[in-house]
Amino acid sequence: MVLCSGVRFELSDRASDGSDLISTMNDSRSLFAEMRSESPHARSDDSDLTQHSTVHITQDYLELLSPGVIVTLSTINMARVFETDPESSFDFESFSISIGSEISCFRGENMGKTGRDWTQIYAIYGMDDWQTPVFLLLHAIVFSFLSLLFLLYFTPICASLSLLLPPSAARFAAGFTGSVTALSAVCLFFAAANIFYSAVSLHWEMSQRMVTAVADWSAVKHALDVGCGRGILLNAVALQLKKEGSSGRVVGLDRKKKTTVSTLRTAGIEGVQEYVTCREGDARRLPFTDNYFDVVVSAVFLHTVGKEFGGKTAAAAAERMRGLGEVVRVLKPGGIGVVWDLVHVPEYVQRLRELKMEEIRVSERVTAFMVSSHIVSFRKPSQHLLGHGEVRLDWRFNNIC
Repeated sequence: MVLCSGVRFELSDRASDGSDLISTMNDSRSLFAEMRSESPHARSDDSDLTQHSTVHITQDYLELLSPGVIVTLSTINMARVFETDPESSFDFESFSISIGSEISCFRGENMGKTGRDWTQIYAIYGMDDWQTPVFLLLHAIVFSFLSLLFLLYFTPICASLSLLLPPSAARFAAGFTGSVTALSAVCLFFAAANIFYSAVSLHWEMSQRMVTAVADWSAVKHALDVGCGRGILLNAVALQLKKEGSSGRVVGLDRKKKTTVSTLRTAGIEGVQEYVTCREGDARRLPFTDNYFDVVVSAVFLHTVGKEFGGKTAAAAAERMRGLGEVVRVLKPGGIGVVWDLVHVPEYVQRLRELKMEEIRVSERVTAFMVSSHIVSFRKPSQHLLGHGEVRLDWRFNNIC
C-alpha cells in the first residue's frame, strides 16, 4: 500500500438520515487502524476520528466511500472539496498531492460545489469591469483582421511600399508590420482571456483558498469583507459559516450602493442571505468600532484605494496603508486578516510587521489581471506589544474631585 503523507482528510454527509456517514465512518475507523500500523507518520489516537481526522489515505481507501459523502483534501493552506456521485462510486481520473507545498491537485468525474465552472460563476456574479476585456477583445479582432490582410495581400502591399522604399526594404517593412500586427492580436486575446479568467474563475478559486486560512469558522461571530464587489468572497465566507453551523454574520463593504444591491441578490441565489449584510462605505474610514471583527478579508481591492492620486505616487501608497491600518483596527485581538491583492503585497507585509502583527504568511505568486498577486494572512496579537520608542499613555483621570 502506497501512502500519501501530509494530507488532511475530512468526512461529512448531506443526507438527512446520516446512514451513509455512519457506515463510512465505521469503514474509515477499521481501515485507519490498518493504515496506522503501516505508516510511521499516522496518528496514534483515533478517538475523535468521527469528527475530524488527519490520516494517510490511498486511492483504494477513497474508493470505499459511500455515495453522497463529501471528501475534503487539503495541504497546509489550500483545500479542494469533492462529492461522490449519489448514483455511482467515485471515478478517479488522476490523483496527486504535492507534499510540503500549498498546492493540492485532484481531478475526478464528479466534483462538488467548489468545482464550479466559469459559466456557473459568471451566471451568478457577472463581472464588475466587463468593459476592459470587451475593449481588448475588439482590438484583438481588429488586429487579427489587419494581420490577415497582410498575409493575403502581401505582394500588392510590397508593390505599394516599393514606390517609397527599395524592394528589399519594402518586403522587410511589410513582413515586419504584418508580424507585429499578428503578435499584437495574440497578446490582446491573451490579455482579454486572462482578465476574464481572473475576474471569474480565479476569483472564485482564490476565495475558496482564502477561507481555509481560518481554522475554526464555528467560533466566528463577526466577519468583514472589505471591497466585497459582487460578493464572490463574501458569499464564500457566508457559505463557510453556514457549513459550520455558526450563528455568525459577514458584512460586505463597498464604495458603491448599487454594488451592494447586486451583492445581496447573489447572496440570495447562493442561499446565504441570512448570513450576509452589505454596507456602503470607504475603506479608509471603516464605519465600525475598534476590535469588532473576528475575521477581516479582502480580495483584489486594496490596490484600488487611493488610485485617484495615481498608482505609483507616495500619496496613493499612504492611502493604501491607511486602508490596511483600518483592517487591523477593526480586528479583535486574536482575529485573523486575509488579503489577496495585486503588486503591492510586499508593502503590506512590511506594514504588518511594523504594526507587530503575528503569523504573517504569504502565498506563492499567482498571475491575476496580467500582474503578480499574493495572499497574505496574519493574526492580530492578543496583547499589543510596545515597539521601540513607543510609550503607553493612560488618559484616565482619577480623584479629580
